[in-house]
Amino acid sequence: MHSFVSLDFETADYRRDSACSIGLVRVENNLIVQSLHALIRPPRRSFQFTDIHGITWGDVADQPTFGELWDTIQPVIQDTEFIAAHNASFDRGVLYACCDVYGIVRPPHRFVCTVQLARQTWQIHPTKLPNVCQYLGIDLQHHHALSDAKACAQIVIAAKSRML
Repeated sequence: MHSFVSLDFETADYRRDSACSIGLVRVENNLIVQSLHALIRPPRRSFQFTDIHGITWGDVADQPTFGELWDTIQPVIQDTEFIAAHNASFDRGVLYACCDVYGIVRPPHRFVCTVQLARQTWQIHPTKLPNVCQYLGIDLQHHHALSDAKACAQIVIAAKSRML
């Protein structure tokens, strides 16, 4: 079985451990089989990116921390070949920082960057997520973690089908 997970985080501030929202989409044999969206209470109350994603401390104050959510997140990622994300170095950094804060072993998965994938497959420039989604006709509610994660999943599926 070919499976992967696409992942997107929204963060509250400039520190990588400030995840305030996560979107996860599990794909098996090129079909989306599971989606997960959760708000996350970051370790600090400071929100510097509300103007980008619309999330405030009030939205997450009563939500679980990343550590408390891990038992929900981990099974979605488990037994997949890779994790895909748009600008994967950012989301990998957030995942690893959040794991480190809560003493969670970092997932061993390799990351596939859909920015690089879109450039290699379709020679798209610029390669921001809205640009790629427009090119491929993918619906997107940008900076909503689940919408961004679904878009990344669809980019990987489209690239795989083009390579066949």
